[in-house]
Amino acid sequence: MAGLEKIKIIILDVDGVLTDGSITIDSMGNELKTFNAKDGSGIKFGQRVGLKFAIITGRSSAAVDKRAKELNIKDVYQGEKKKIEAYGKILSDYNLNDEDACYIGDDLVDMPVMKRVGYSVGVSDAAKEVCEIADYITKAPGGKGAVREVVEKVIMGQGKWDEILSGYFKE
Repeated sequence: MAGLEKIKIIILDVDGVLTDGSITIDSMGNELKTFNAKDGSGIKFGQRVGLKFAIITGRSSAAVDKRAKELNIKDVYQGEKKKIEAYGKILSDYNLNDEDACYIGDDLVDMPVMKRVGYSVGVSDAAKEVCEIADYITKAPGGKGAVREVVEKVIMGQGKWDEILSGYFKE
């Protein structure tokens, strides 16, 4: 697909993208989130072929910091009500342009960034308005493999999928 070969960074929302959007708060007030292992594997695949990843989320949660650390995602912006500002900082920090970026979102707050990036993605259960502006809509819903689906699509679009497979199937 056109544009995928230019992608250097994939920027992720959390609630509704890396998770199914559920927010669980325990009796101590701790916020709990469930992340999908397939999405984590997809992120690792992307990193193996040189893709960068960043997170921009409107909420703040220690669970996000922990998961990002596990996945070696250094650029994590939490509590961002205007995600476009964090997006601009990420591009500046890496000396990237809009066409170098892919953003995966699910709700209205994601739309300003989605309108700027070179490749915008809405998860299958995203808000109708998000799906209307997305370059691609995943088959999988948020928190259920949507991120991996996009990462694989980008890797394949860049002709690097054999590089991933060769790590598992040595001849």
